[in-house]
Amino acid sequence: MRTDFLPFARPSISEEDIQAVVQTLRSGWITTGSQCAALEGALSARLDGAQVVAAASGTAVMDLVLRALEIGPGDEVITPSMTWVSTVNLITLRGATPVFVDVDRDTMLVTPEAIEAAITDRTRAVIPVHYCGAPCDMHPIRAICQTHGVYCIEDAAHAIGTSYDGVEVGGQGTAIFSLHPIKTITTGEGGLLATDDEDLARRVRRLRFHGLEADAHDRRQHGRTPTAQVREPGLKANLPDMNAVLGLSQLDRLDAFIDRRDALTARYREGLASIDGISPVADPTWTHRHGRHLMIVRVEPSKAGMDRDELMRRLKDANIGTGLHFLAVHTHDWYRDNMAQWSGRLPNTEYNSDRICSLPLFPDMTDEDVDSVLDSIRAALACAKVPA
Repeated sequence: MRTDFLPFARPSISEEDIQAVVQTLRSGWITTGSQCAALEGALSARLDGAQVVAAASGTAVMDLVLRALEIGPGDEVITPSMTWVSTVNLITLRGATPVFVDVDRDTMLVTPEAIEAAITDRTRAVIPVHYCGAPCDMHPIRAICQTHGVYCIEDAAHAIGTSYDGVEVGGQGTAIFSLHPIKTITTGEGGLLATDDEDLARRVRRLRFHGLEADAHDRRQHGRTPTAQVREPGLKANLPDMNAVLGLSQLDRLDAFIDRRDALTARYREGLASIDGISPVADPTWTHRHGRHLMIVRVEPSKAGMDRDELMRRLKDANIGTGLHFLAVHTHDWYRDNMAQWSGRLPNTEYNSDRICSLPLFPDMTDEDVDSVLDSIRAALACAKVPA
């Protein structure tokens, strides 16, 4: 057993990252300012000129987008239930109706066929999820949305640096990234909108800061007379410079982070090939670059000799952390009580929700760390299969 605890995720913070934050703290300007603008500009340049807007979290960005699109009562929004609850919470809080669609059993990505079958005359938006760093099959999904006149909002919380058919996610259409500490790069807390819709970007930028035309970061207005006007009621969801500068520093290492995650994933997959009852989520067959945000496996109780929860407990006892991404939204207490009609209608989602767990995956892991996780899984399953 390991003597030290291996978390399932840990941000990779360099001395350069630390010094960038320190310099910002010493600058006298720590809220939204030049560093936030620089982060937006750097991602825009990477995405060939996409409009980029930073906010306090990925959830905040999604909230701002739904508000900017004026989604509300009477509207339907299509999304998989295999996602983090924040998206569905926001749809519900807007007074709209979440419409769940099933995912592919092997890749856990939503399919164009499921989306098209769910569209009605009340559908306002579709939110496909680029799950664990793999992109959905976006050409047919975008075509369906265009045909039916509905907005496509790509949930790319797991997918910064991911590419689909040669184009990086966010370089076409509208995508939302998360910069939470478990993500590939982080600002501590934060999120980014990348879009080719200039009107949407303009409105989200305004809504993130009280509905004012001018952000706090216009330092020329420091000590200004009160001339800034509210154009519409907005929120307080801006990203401070002391957060943004960390993401800006890390963005330069994004590709190196993904390459290391890819190598660790390959080592996991090689070892898991000989472990009966534990199988990784499949990669999609279309042309893509996987962001490798999460290393997700399924535990098949009939073969492994234990269920997912028992394996997670045994790995914790072996000083190895795991995650669960995700319990399907419709199985959470509130949604089960208030939207009971979804139970049993999403078989692939429910199959995976009962079996998945996330193994440790972050760039600072060593090959030996991966081997220790694999050895601990083997030991746990071996104990389970010993006759009483």
